[in-house]
Amino acid sequence: MAGQSARPATEADKDARYRAPALDKGLDILELLSTQAGGLTRAEIVKAMGRGPSEVYRMLERLVARDYVARSREGDRYTLSMKLFVLAHRHPPVRRLVQCALPLMDAFAQQAGQSCHLVVADRDAATVVAHASSPGNWEYGIRIGSRIELLTTGSGQMLLAFQDENARAETLARWAGTRESEAYARLEPVLTGYRAAGYRIGESQQIRGVDDITVPILSPDGHAIAVLTCAYIQRLDDRQIDIRQALTLLREIAEKLSLS
Repeated sequence: MAGQSARPATEADKDARYRAPALDKGLDILELLSTQAGGLTRAEIVKAMGRGPSEVYRMLERLVARDYVARSREGDRYTLSMKLFVLAHRHPPVRRLVQCALPLMDAFAQQAGQSCHLVVADRDAATVVAHASSPGNWEYGIRIGSRIELLTTGSGQMLLAFQDENARAETLARWAGTRESEAYARLEPVLTGYRAAGYRIGESQQIRGVDDITVPILSPDGHAIAVLTCAYIQRLDDRQIDIRQALTLLREIAEKLSLS
């Protein structure tokens, strides 16, 4: 009606305005297959997505043609190809960081007799982008590409502790009114302590008997661009450096990478 002020656009309005159904279908298929190590048949994909067979078939054919999805030799099962992995590792900042970090991480693993991994922030989670194995027969490790939570892991908490102000504000805005917001409020004094200390040593929140050592890799303005974590395992049948010596070595690596 003339003279009536326009209603502010809501998030739902924006979602409806910018919908791309075909793209959504393709992304849904990729996300579904990413959870299935053995792949799925077309009928299983149709059932899981709740879509019509013909629209799923057309999208699968395009994903196969573009090499995002691989079809089994028998033609009845679909799995993710390595293309997404390759594309992710072309991301220049992460690739450069991994290239610089890996030789130092390997040297740490040899000297400390412990594994370590490199983690970067990934919106409301974090992703493992590199791993160095200990030289011995026994180790605790985490797969490259694993997504881990920010609030309940040593690596995630260190990323939060050294988050820049804008990223922190965006994270809290997305978490507003959720359990994550409440958990962050309870955790904030702990994060302040990590910032003051410049590291975290503490029991793993996932595996009993493992102590995590985590240090930040900092940008010139003092914010975390990544973190290094050593899942320290106390061996009973071999001599090894103690956890404080491992922390010193890990901090030296982080300092070198922070200056790179």
